[in-house]
Amino acid sequence: MTPAAEASAPLERYTGTPKLMVPAYGLGALGLLATLAGFFATGSKGEAAHSYLLAFCYWVGISVAFTIMVAIFHTAKAKWLIVLRRTMETGSSAIPVFILLFIPIILMAGYLYPWWPGSPLLANIHGIELEHLAHKQHGYLNVTFATVRHVIYFAVWCFAAWKLRKLSTQQDTTGELGLTVRLRRFSPGILPFLALTITFASFDWLMSLTPLWQSTIFGVYYFAGSFLAAFCVLTLATAKARGKDLYGNVVTEAHFHNLGKLMLAFTAFWAYIAFSQFLLVWIANIPEEAPWYGVRIFGAWKPVSLVLFFGHFVLPFFVLLSRKLKLQPAKLSVVAIYLLAIHAVDLYWLIWPALTGNAGPTFHWTLITAFLGVGGIAVGFALSRARNNYTMPVKDPYIAESLRYVQP
Repeated sequence: MTPAAEASAPLERYTGTPKLMVPAYGLGALGLLATLAGFFATGSKGEAAHSYLLAFCYWVGISVAFTIMVAIFHTAKAKWLIVLRRTMETGSSAIPVFILLFIPIILMAGYLYPWWPGSPLLANIHGIELEHLAHKQHGYLNVTFATVRHVIYFAVWCFAAWKLRKLSTQQDTTGELGLTVRLRRFSPGILPFLALTITFASFDWLMSLTPLWQSTIFGVYYFAGSFLAAFCVLTLATAKARGKDLYGNVVTEAHFHNLGKLMLAFTAFWAYIAFSQFLLVWIANIPEEAPWYGVRIFGAWKPVSLVLFFGHFVLPFFVLLSRKLKLQPAKLSVVAIYLLAIHAVDLYWLIWPALTGNAGPTFHWTLITAFLGVGGIAVGFALSRARNNYTMPVKDPYIAESLRYVQP
């Protein structure tokens, strides 16, 4: 028996039904129905549309981030996190369901994007912004080209997630060493396409809410937050994966310490990108772009901006500096839950001002139903993909090293 097989001998295929799968599906279905009812049956079409967009961007960003993370770690030939890799692959396997979850955005698009044909928002567009939409941005912001782009986005994401997971799970059965080589060759080749597609998707979903607003690093800002959220989900899943045939039984404190360090790193990285974007726009002071920040840092939106500065960076940064905390899964999980919540606030800060403008923050009940609806369906689908598989790559040639991992 190989060292990998010896290390993984106590672990069998997980054949049960994950406890959260059925409740997640149920909650997701109810949330989606309530949100769609809020859009079609009430006078709050704008609120329901923006709520759904927030929920969609939140959950799909995490799923795509998992795909990119798996490709990055294969490219880097990282061994310590092999025991955690299957959870990332499972998270990325939810991407196909987002194709269906994207349909409501198409139905609501007129209440989100002023460039959408027949959008009632166009009546509020005047002067230079109308000229930009009609003559300078129409070549990019039109339904035909947007459709082509989204076909490319989802095709790249689905293919990458499928390929990375297929080769990994195939190795569970065959133990073929060549599959590791194939994963390490495929990953660096797909990474540029993953990076470009998530960048342009963020332009289409978020930046085009305000067509004159332009930032070349906006995509980095979006997936920096999504990466941080994905590491938080991975931390929570690992801390809770205790029981028969679950990988959490064999994870060490050193793995949690590394997850905590990655959460710290991406907290700092998000803040760096956020400040860089703000600084470049503010120094340039271009009339078409500066108002995007003007709305958010002055007047009614100023408290939310301060919450993000202190709550998304200062507080978690200093908390995560603690080595002792990063070695305690329960406490690290609390920080992960907090960061997942503040990530939602960040997306709210990006999206909601396009709806309310200087009127400031408002709350609508579809924010809750949409979040639970999209999240429930996505989580339920991902958990269904975990059945009849090992919860870690049991025959990866380096699994024994990952299980023995300790801090250097």
